[in-house]
Amino acid sequence: MNTELAYVRGDATRPGGTGPKGFVVALSRRWQQPEAAYRQWHRDRGTNDFALGATQLVQVDAGLWVANLIGQHGIRSRTSTARPVRYEAIDQALTTLAERATERRASVHMPRIGCGLAGGRWEEIEPLIIHRLIEQGVPVPVYDLE
Repeated sequence: MNTELAYVRGDATRPGGTGPKGFVVALSRRWQQPEAAYRQWHRDRGTNDFALGATQLVQVDAGLWVANLIGQHGIRSRTSTARPVRYEAIDQALTTLAERATERRASVHMPRIGCGLAGGRWEEIEPLIIHRLIEQGVPVPVYDLE
């Protein structure tokens, strides 16, 4: 089984290939549904599964979903050196995402999740993606913007 990620140049909001796809990134510029669903999920958190490590899939087109993963606690302020990333939560969310992707026979298209404002290190996140997705047979192109 291939245990390497596929790195591609391009935009994760415009995944290539055939078949259903899921990916994680703030896509509000392209689709409004994922952010609206996330905000509703957060508002109703007393009566749902909203918590670190949770996964929410939002369909945005035929065969195309956005996965909202909760992999950080809070946000990093300009004055704080604390990193909001929670690797254990990302690991848990990726486990659920792998199950959902496998059910749909989907690939998962993503940027380098957790490494922007969350402050995560790709060297910590890449092995989680390999173990939870790639080793389970889920193809994962990781997009770096051109």
